[in-house]
Amino acid sequence: MSRGSGKGLSLKDKLDGNELDLSLCDLNEVPVRELAALPKATVLDLSCNNLISLPTKEESDFPPSQSCNFCSLMHLVKLDLSKNRLQQLPLDFGRLVNLQHLDLLNNRLVTLPVSFAQLKNLKWLDLKDNPLDPVLAKVAGDCLDEKQCKQAAVKVLQHMKAIQSEQDRQRQRKLQAEREMEKKREAEQRAKEALERELRKREKAEEKERRRREYDAQKAAKQEMEKKTKKETVHTRKPASSSRPPQPPRHKPSWSRSVLRVLLFVLFCILCTLAACKLTELQHQPLCISVNTLYEDVVAALQNHKTLQNMLQHNSHQ
Repeated sequence: MSRGSGKGLSLKDKLDGNELDLSLCDLNEVPVRELAALPKATVLDLSCNNLISLPTKEESDFPPSQSCNFCSLMHLVKLDLSKNRLQQLPLDFGRLVNLQHLDLLNNRLVTLPVSFAQLKNLKWLDLKDNPLDPVLAKVAGDCLDEKQCKQAAVKVLQHMKAIQSEQDRQRQRKLQAEREMEKKREAEQRAKEALERELRKREKAEEKERRRREYDAQKAAKQEMEKKTKKETVHTRKPASSSRPPQPPRHKPSWSRSVLRVLLFVLFCILCTLAACKLTELQHQPLCISVNTLYEDVVAALQNHKTLQNMLQHNSHQ
């Protein structure tokens, strides 16, 4: 295996307590997997190599024990990357939250990632001999002694936190603007839908009114037709009725006919009573005995008249 990739090195042989010295090893790539296997190596020296960048492959691409993301080495407390050719640090460099001492002397850095603000334990920082952005260079200072390097760590952290806060505010403003835009679109959509509903409602009402007018018109036409047909029928019937001969007026029934009907009804009732008293078992009742006696007396009184006698004989034969 090549030495330049860092593979083939015996890291355990270079481990001295908690310090791992990989300086002057002509490395162009950091052996992250091997370093992850040595969590007690909290002090790492990678100075004086040919590093252009630090590995940034996502940790999810590999098992935890084989991660190729340099920022997964969160056990590091002191890191020396001076005198390399680093042009930028990983965007998630702030994951190294336990880092207290960081040496980036003599690289090609222009800016620092915003996540740098998350290095809350950083106490010492050297950014000399880098083509830094003027604002960042002014904040970092010279770092010519221990005090200046400590001040550089504090000031740079404050500066990066300010940048992070501003970016958060911008992101919040952007999100707020997007939400307001979304609300505006939703309000416009609701207004559009309400207008469409109102138009449909109006069209439905107009259609209903049109159908009502048609119905009323048809009903009026039908009534007019019925009136016309009725008039024609009346005009047709008038000549026929005039050609008929006058009918004599009907005479009202006289009072004598009414009296006769009453007498006939009474006579019918008497005959029914006599028949019941003569022909049924009721003849032994006191009322029937009285009726039969009266009948015999009347018959005896009327027997002197021959016509009545013949009628009685005829009735008795029946």
